[in-house]
Amino acid sequence: MNVYFSCSITGGRSEEKVYQAMVAAMLAAGHEVPTAHLSTAEVVDLEKIAEPVEIFTRDMRWLEECDVVVAEVSTPSHGVGYEVAVGLTMQKPVLCCYQRGKRVSKIITGNTNPALRVVEYKDDEGAIQEVLHFLDQAG
Repeated sequence: MNVYFSCSITGGRSEEKVYQAMVAAMLAAGHEVPTAHLSTAEVVDLEKIAEPVEIFTRDMRWLEECDVVVAEVSTPSHGVGYEVAVGLTMQKPVLCCYQRGKRVSKIITGNTNPALRVVEYKDDEGAIQEVLHFLDQAG
């Protein structure tokens, strides 16, 4: 399955460890993740050298090509929210997961779109379980 992974870049990288664990688990399960580089520590520097229109065009193409969207939403991010909304508009199944105890926008947690699943997790292993369960159901 082709998975568009979305996570905070400019909003903060405090969940970087869980981003990496989620992407590693998806790749190990045989999924394609064109946005896997977003989980790396180098992403901030990599994204600085690209022009905004280049990133927008590339990411919208990846969203169009993906089967599902997996978004880690513990850290607020304009980009992640935008990608979630675009994924839903494209009628893709979307998973938004966040670390227990984090405050998440009610525009996400209150969304009743049947294509959206919002879950909280306790730790990295919990996040991985939620992602793999979502992908099993979507596939």
